[in-house]
Amino acid sequence: MRGYEEFEQARWVPEPPGNPERSAFERDRARVLHSAALRRLAAKTQVVGPGDIPDHGRHIPRTRLTHSLECAQIGREMGKALGCDPDLVETACLAHDLGHPPFGHNGETALNELAARCGGFEGNAQSLRLLTRLEAKVLTADGHSAGLNLTRATLDSALKYPWTSAHGAKFGVYPDDLPVFQWVREGVPAARVRFEAQVMDWSDDVAYSVHDLEDALHSGHVTLALLRDPGERRDVCERALKWYAGDACLTELEEVLACLTAEPFWPWRFEGTMADLVGLKSFTSALIGRFCLSAQTATLAAYGPECGRHGADLIVPRITRLECALLKGITAHYVMSREDHHANQARQRELIAELASMIMLGAPGTLEPALRAAFAEAGDDAARLRVVVDQIASLTDVSAVALHRGLGSRI
Repeated sequence: MRGYEEFEQARWVPEPPGNPERSAFERDRARVLHSAALRRLAAKTQVVGPGDIPDHGRHIPRTRLTHSLECAQIGREMGKALGCDPDLVETACLAHDLGHPPFGHNGETALNELAARCGGFEGNAQSLRLLTRLEAKVLTADGHSAGLNLTRATLDSALKYPWTSAHGAKFGVYPDDLPVFQWVREGVPAARVRFEAQVMDWSDDVAYSVHDLEDALHSGHVTLALLRDPGERRDVCERALKWYAGDACLTELEEVLACLTAEPFWPWRFEGTMADLVGLKSFTSALIGRFCLSAQTATLAAYGPECGRHGADLIVPRITRLECALLKGITAHYVMSREDHHANQARQRELIAELASMIMLGAPGTLEPALRAAFAEAGDDAARLRVVVDQIASLTDVSAVALHRGLGSRI
């Protein structure tokens, strides 16, 4: 593989050579695609749940899995255009949400509170833990799991936040996963985000900003015609400013939104007709192309066609970032700020707290068999709590509710 030396293709646990016709990064991609963690994302809600869209058979809302697949397609093409190994970028995109717990970011908040005594919880750090410890593929010499045992380059490309919680609220590694993290980051400047990871991160932003809005339109939660009203536009811009674009000002966001909604592809009407469906697909395609090409053009102008590894930064022009933030702001304002949405989130957080108590009370028997040894070997209460958190984080939205119901019936 041109530009990726043997050091970057190394694995935490050495393995015999594989099929010489497949690259190390193709093998990594296959391991993530075949993983149980990726399949579980099919039952984890993205933003709009299945019950939020009338079941006419035409539109099924995204799950974390379909989002990851769309992110991977965007990342593969963008990475290839920028001189990266496309399998490497695609694998990082497929893996980027593996650590998300049930109930999305709301579940992440609940688990972070629960895990305060053992280093907190962060979906990105949990992804590294899954890839290097919790998934079943390779064992170490002493019989412990090495997870999928991916290459150093792939693990580094999946690290959106390559630092511990001491660096900030968003982080990519727990204290007890530092040995493998330090192996991955050997020779890399501290806190330096790998170029392929930056491509993955922007692909994620592009995919969910565009597609979450598409799902929200199908659900009826968003009616874009409302944005003709100056007051509605201001409310959306205020939401985007608060949640996604803190370095902007309200006037700037209003100007960017006015320009974006003036584009000929903007769908002011959506009633579900065939013409509306075609128009919406043209809208999403135009936005994805707009966001990707903007970043590609700016980055290539700065660095040329061979950007990868740690020597370059993905350049996303400010206007493009603000347009992306505004799309997120529209969905957040009309979907995530609803009163019934807040009430549902409160119930989900209570369920996770109760589930943790019930699992701990009956552990190790209440843990899945693959985690019982880790619980038995844990040296203190914090380590045991981490195993319980691993169990809950692995659940889907549906299985979390089912396990809560099942354990509750025993008490």
